Amino acid sequence: MNIEALREYCISKKGATESFPFGEDTLVFKAGGKIFALVNLDGDLSINLKCDPALAIELRERYSSVIPGYHMNKKHWNTILADGSVPDKKIFEWIDHSYDLVYIK
Repeated sequence: MNIEALREYCISKKGATESFPFGEDTLVFKAGGKIFALVNLDGDLSINLKCDPALAIELRERYSSVIPGYHMNKKHWNTILADGSVPDKKIFEWIDHSYDLVYIK
């Protein structure tokens, strides 16, 4: 996973916008005015995604690179360390899940 692929996928979602409301190191994607992804641009690539609480726990137990959301509500957010241990396809599925939780179609 690289930042270009991640950005391209997030911004392709219907109604998605991108901004830097928290500083130049955090790229934020919103849909319908609600955040669905935050990408850390400083250091190793990581992404915060909203997640159903039960699924969030399951993913943390299954993948060592999925941890409670950094600087976020730990119940509803996961941080995924994009270290190559999780296939890109899975990360894209989790982006879809996060987007679906915040964007009313």
